[in-house]
Amino acid sequence: MNKKSKIVSSILIVVAIIVVIIIAKSGGSTPNVTDNSGTSTTTDSDVIPAVSETTKLSGSLSEYHNAELGFALKYPSEWEKNDSNAGVTFIMPIDKTQVSTVDTLSVAVQVVGTCTFPPVVTIKDRSTVKLGDNTFNMISMSNTVQGYSYFNRMYALAHGDVCYMFSFASISSNPATKGFTGSNLTQAQNNNKAITNTADSAFTDMVKSFNFVAGPQGQDETTVPPIK
Repeated sequence: MNKKSKIVSSILIVVAIIVVIIIAKSGGSTPNVTDNSGTSTTTDSDVIPAVSETTKLSGSLSEYHNAELGFALKYPSEWEKNDSNAGVTFIMPIDKTQVSTVDTLSVAVQVVGTCTFPPVVTIKDRSTVKLGDNTFNMISMSNTVQGYSYFNRMYALAHGDVCYMFSFASISSNPATKGFTGSNLTQAQNNNKAITNTADSAFTDMVKSFNFVAGPQGQDETTVPPIK
């Protein structure tokens, strides 16, 4: 395995650890995965896939509605959506025509048991933010490791006995390691920052659009006559 492969593997391991932490706090259930063929697989037979639907509101905006998890939000239609039983993730497109080394832009919304952020030591900013009718706890983090720059922002919203956790991640390669020099290096650095800031702003707009929806209602068995 070459050096680049080892670095990418390390990144994937770190991301996986954070996902496992979030899932563990939701009660240890394993996410349901739906592939492009529409086939759902899970390692936990007791897990029931979330009930969700997506509505296109305009050419550029869609709404994600999840009755099972009790929330809805709006997001740019160009984002690639992936459902799981714990929430939803989005992959943001990256403009390849720009001189940049942004590798990944992603967003996740997860319903977990408690509002506890992952244990990290590189907190850049921490605050309480009022967005719409809701008040969120927020942290942001940035770091550079082995030629990769990371920026993450997370919002947490407590509601009853669950927590809605929103996370944004940007991963960029160091332009200098890609052979950029002089004005191209400066341009790539500036574009990396601009692309990340724009994606971060779009993420916050998505969080602002968040609202609670009524989940599916069960039937009161005390009022139902037995089937003979």
